[in-house]
Amino acid sequence: MYFNELVNSVACFHNKFWMIFQLVRNFHTSHCYRAAESSLLAKLRKKTGYTIANCKKALEMHNNDSDKAEAWLNDQAQAMGWAKATKLAGRKALQGLVAVKFDKNHGVLVEVNCETDFVAKNDKFHKMLEDTTLACYKFAHTNLKSKGPITKLELDSEQLGNLSSDGGKKLSEVLALFIGSVGENAVLRRAECWKANSDDVKITAYTHPAPTTASDYSSGKYGALLAYKQPNDVEDIGKQICQHIVGCAPRKIGDKEKDKPAENSDDETCLIYQEYLLDPSYTIEEVLENNKIEILDYIRFSCGEVVEENMPGVEKQPLDTVQTLQ
Repeated sequence: MYFNELVNSVACFHNKFWMIFQLVRNFHTSHCYRAAESSLLAKLRKKTGYTIANCKKALEMHNNDSDKAEAWLNDQAQAMGWAKATKLAGRKALQGLVAVKFDKNHGVLVEVNCETDFVAKNDKFHKMLEDTTLACYKFAHTNLKSKGPITKLELDSEQLGNLSSDGGKKLSEVLALFIGSVGENAVLRRAECWKANSDDVKITAYTHPAPTTASDYSSGKYGALLAYKQPNDVEDIGKQICQHIVGCAPRKIGDKEKDKPAENSDDETCLIYQEYLLDPSYTIEEVLENNKIEILDYIRFSCGEVVEENMPGVEKQPLDTVQTLQ
């Protein structure tokens, strides 16, 4: 009798112990699974920038396959972006940035707009601006034909959209994705692509505010491209002249035989008669003579400015030409 009770007690203890073991094991397994799911969700959220709810939905739909989930999210964002882009197209977008990228023989100046300064500070906006500038820079290297001292090509919004980014997407698709993610109108507004056609012609560029470290790429609210000639045996001050152009906004280079200086130096619009920004005791004309510089051309962008039609000296290619050259 006592033996049977002992056996039953042991059996009961064993059953209870097994149940507790199963509960602990299930809890541990469930916790690890949830941790793995949480890690996948966090990684997908960080990589794509989409909302947690959308990332969770994508993972659930694709059995936690992060690659398939990411592809689905991008497809959804693209479709949503096109819809939002169409809906928001009429809204003014006068904020944004201009950017430059250049080497000795090539230079591009690009403007991308959005509705608010807050969005212009967004990392995604900066990435889209950089992608657009790089696409134009590659275009300047591969598709500009030699014509005179410098070849200049102006691209409008539609032509910019037909260029391709490094990832293979058209810039118009990159723009739609961006609009879909921020819910605000944005515009690939315009670009200038330049190419120097001889070794004695140099190209430089500048943006304001200036970057903290010198670089062939920078962005700001104002920017300019400058093409010039200067012997190699004197200090190259092309960058400083370009900085002056950004800061003082001359309307034209000026011709000593045709143009006269303004009575008030503050009203001067001819570059050669303006006081040099970095040393007002000299005029630009004197700086050019002292440093043996010949200015061939320049162009300046101010973000959100009203653009004059038919800017002189700039060749505007038809859209089908730009498409053909991709």
